[in-house]
Amino acid sequence: MTIVVKVGGAAGNSFDRVVSDLTGRRDVVLVHGGSDRVDQLGAAMQRPSEYLTSPSGVVSRRSDPAHLEVVVLALAGGVQTDLVASLARHGVRAIGLSGVDGSLIRAKRKEGHRAVVDGRVVRVTDDRSGAIERVDADLLRAVLALGLMPVVGPPAITDDGEIVNVDADRVAARVAGALGAEALVLLTNVPGLLRDRSDPASVIAHVARSEVDHVLPVAEGRMRKKVLAAREALDAGVARVVIAPSTVDAPVTGALAGRGTVIQ
Repeated sequence: MTIVVKVGGAAGNSFDRVVSDLTGRRDVVLVHGGSDRVDQLGAAMQRPSEYLTSPSGVVSRRSDPAHLEVVVLALAGGVQTDLVASLARHGVRAIGLSGVDGSLIRAKRKEGHRAVVDGRVVRVTDDRSGAIERVDADLLRAVLALGLMPVVGPPAITDDGEIVNVDADRVAARVAGALGAEALVLLTNVPGLLRDRSDPASVIAHVARSEVDHVLPVAEGRMRKKVLAAREALDAGVARVVIAPSTVDAPVTGALAGRGTVIQ
């Protein structure tokens, strides 16, 4: 069985600990984000990041054409290459695949993205964000069969060949569902889903699938997307999702042993 591991890209995540823990594994698809790298590169290119908040409270990156270029450079050109090189230093042969490569991740561009601006709901028409429609699981299985670890991340591609930004947590959920993964591990810079965002000890250890909607109000900021991704993965047949810290030794092993928040 396959395990999908997603490592967050916000400041404070430890890519090194994740990569070290994957040494010797041949059953993993690694999915990555890179929000901190995107923010840094955007600032350097004088294209600072902007964020949109949906009426339901979900925060997402604004991806107008200029900023989408930053996303592609930072993720496919930066984070992904660094992860593949780091895995190689640990003796793991890996190959980087953005959603555009081989049309791995097909998405539909979101038309008229709705966001709350100054208390009003407005439509953002220049956003190049997409909703994932399908993942080419056969391509990933072929890579795994070659003894290579796929390292997957945004952006995605539309049927018309347009590049669109997609959320990395949702990428991980859709990849896990398409592969029929045994588990999806979402590694982040906090200990798990917290009842109190200011209290690292307030981790919610277990959540039943039937309770996911009830804990959504507790999930603030980007954690809300992780809970939504967990729900999507479970709906696609993944048996277990774990939201766990990347900042500890052996983070993947620990998550699979129950560290963090287990949703199943």
